[in-house]
Amino acid sequence: MPDLMQQAPGFGVVYERLRLEIDGTLVDLALFRRAGMSTPILFLHGWGSSKEDYVDIRLYSAFDGQPFLAYDAPGCGETWCADPSKVNIAFLVKTAEAVLHHFKISEFHVVGHSMGGLTALQLAHHNPKSVRSFVNIKGNLAPEDCFISRQIFDREKDDMDEFLNDFILGCRQSSFYSMALYAASLRQRVHPGAIKGVFESMVQLSDNGDLLLKFLSFPFPKAFMFGEQHASLSYLPKLKAAGVELMEIPKSGHFPMYSNPVAMWSSIQDFIHRADSRNLPPHQP
Repeated sequence: MPDLMQQAPGFGVVYERLRLEIDGTLVDLALFRRAGMSTPILFLHGWGSSKEDYVDIRLYSAFDGQPFLAYDAPGCGETWCADPSKVNIAFLVKTAEAVLHHFKISEFHVVGHSMGGLTALQLAHHNPKSVRSFVNIKGNLAPEDCFISRQIFDREKDDMDEFLNDFILGCRQSSFYSMALYAASLRQRVHPGAIKGVFESMVQLSDNGDLLLKFLSFPFPKAFMFGEQHASLSYLPKLKAAGVELMEIPKSGHFPMYSNPVAMWSSIQDFIHRADSRNLPPHQP
């Protein structure tokens, strides 16, 4: 079993595939990673996105020598899943845990966007002693965050191809930054069979999963990143009052990695550097 932490550090990114069995379902995971001796960053992308949302980390000198790992979630990108209908947030959490176990990663920073932010939150809730810091990029914390996933309940039919067509059209007409760009390759990044399970579980957790309370209770450093077009979220004052670091990204909506990547990467690097430089033990507030 390979050990990400004990391999010789390097600047090159390795693309590879990893075969896993999650809840009896075979998954052939497409991933990239870079080895190193410091605490690695686990990146989790959003629905309809891919691991490549994060690959530009290799181009930022501030991250030189930083180990990291990202993969296409089951039902997305280049990852193959034997039964996409099994995919939901719980399945994605188990996938992340299997990846961490395979690479013998016992401590990590986690950065998750949207669906990946919710996956990261549930992962951290199950493994709080393993997390060094958490950057939540507009992951679900409340019912109001289901502006995409709740659309699944507006469908009279279970035709996910039709749903995807309508969703792409809506994205192209959106006034939010980068939505048309996001929509341009959605069909190449989404398996229609995985849509229903993911969206229904996201809504269920957002409505009934006490996500905000879980996020606020974490003992490690945590930040919430959002584009300026999400600055009206009702829970932002509560996050700030509780000491969560708020990262508002200018000229951005739901996709800071597309609209303003320089600001996004600068904020992530600064936060993780400060988390790694603390004199406190890793898991104390």
